[in-house]
Amino acid sequence: MRRRRALSLAAVKILGLMLQDETAEYYGLDLCQRAGLLTGTVYPLLQRLEDQQWLESRREDIDPGSSGRPARRLYRLTGLGAREARREITALQATWQPLTPHPGTP
Repeated sequence: MRRRRALSLAAVKILGLMLQDETAEYYGLDLCQRAGLLTGTVYPLLQRLEDQQWLESRREDIDPGSSGRPARRLYRLTGLGAREARREITALQATWQPLTPHPGTP
């Protein structure tokens, strides 16, 4: 069985944003700005998550001429993606231990 790659910090940020509203559709540049990440990090990540069936995407249905911008690719969590993202993030949070000073140190 092929071992799944651990989530990167960028993936955790993007998935965490998308989990805030699991049914919403998000576009890449907005996710970049909200997560504080570069497009060269986010777009390959979105493609990888879509390849793993955690996300699905579609082209925005607008008229670029009347809207004054090109159509965006919109991404949405799948049921599998939402479940796996919550599971992975919960497991990661369980490993975070609060830092406590060593006894005898100020």
